[in-house]
Amino acid sequence: MSAASNKPFKLTRAIKREVERELWGRAAARCEFSDCNRLLYKSPVTQEAVNLAEMAHIYSFSKDGPRGWGIFTRMPSALNEVGNLMLVCHDCHKKIDQDKKGERYSADLLKKWKLEYEARVRIATGVSANKKSHVVLYGSRIGDENSPLQSAVAFDAMFPDWNPADDRSVNLSMDSALDDSTKEFWIAQVAHLRKEFDRHIRARINEAQPNHFSVFALASQPLLIFLGSLFTDKVPAVVYQPHHEPKTWKWQSHPGRFQFQVNEPADKRGIPALVFSLSAKIGSERVESVLNGKVSIWEVTIDQPHNDFLRSEAQLSMFREAARKLIVIIKAAHPNASDLKIFPAMPVSCAIELGRVRMPKADLPWVIYDQNHKHQKFIETITIEGNHE
Repeated sequence: MSAASNKPFKLTRAIKREVERELWGRAAARCEFSDCNRLLYKSPVTQEAVNLAEMAHIYSFSKDGPRGWGIFTRMPSALNEVGNLMLVCHDCHKKIDQDKKGERYSADLLKKWKLEYEARVRIATGVSANKKSHVVLYGSRIGDENSPLQSAVAFDAMFPDWNPADDRSVNLSMDSALDDSTKEFWIAQVAHLRKEFDRHIRARINEAQPNHFSVFALASQPLLIFLGSLFTDKVPAVVYQPHHEPKTWKWQSHPGRFQFQVNEPADKRGIPALVFSLSAKIGSERVESVLNGKVSIWEVTIDQPHNDFLRSEAQLSMFREAARKLIVIIKAAHPNASDLKIFPAMPVSCAIELGRVRMPKADLPWVIYDQNHKHQKFIETITIEGNHE
């Protein structure tokens, strides 16, 4: 046996260059601490190139450290291998090691975070270039950090099916001091939305690099329907829905045995009104009280209308199909009608998709009503007619 082989093993903090390179690659140059995600190769203030990364041991480098040697007791030489290291920022490294007993940030928890994070990186970097999508936000109070409409929330809901085409979302929203019980409010909102759509969306549609959109919106239903009519179904887009349980914009599993119900009027000689009793029931008396003359009410509903029934993209697809078919049927049943009155109580994604399935050259003008708290009844808001292009 040589003299060199008789030397006792000496544990060193020096980490091999190939291990460090692999760790940077696995972490995509970001902090692996759960929900930190900080970029580690540049200053967040000056944007200058700087190495902010530290390599934290999951099982401690010191046998008496917060998490001890654990499974490495028999093989401490492997403590500095990539499987026992996390790429983190200074703040998160300090946070981990301040837990002296290793109870809050246990080795098992850190391993779980590392595996989950690195799996996300592999999935995200494996998404092809044609999975890029422009993120569109539309609604009130988007500038408020407490608003559910934030870029980070949208990016998370898209993953792993789509990746944001840019690190900034397209913001179409408008703050208004006008009262939504007035005609001026609706005129101003429609004019603003049309202008912002032409400015920010139509240019991207024409560029087609990419021309796919992911839409997140919270606004009054007439405006959501109008937004959908601007997009049309010719533009590739995914419309997302906020869920109450769990609190997320991610699409959930499809519920079994689900279907939309269509109720036709017994007498089709009146003014055609299309009612969507989905998130809540709209009684016929509420419709008849705001329309002059005889009314023929067509209704789309479900067994038990409520505000969190829409869980899956498959349900939204079913809605598009049912709405499009019914619009054609209504026009055929009312050949002399000058327009179609629409009374919506439905999820935001349904409102947008209703606008998207509209065919400007074939369909009647739509007069859209909205339940107004000040008037305590439905009021006429906007009319959609003609081609927006």
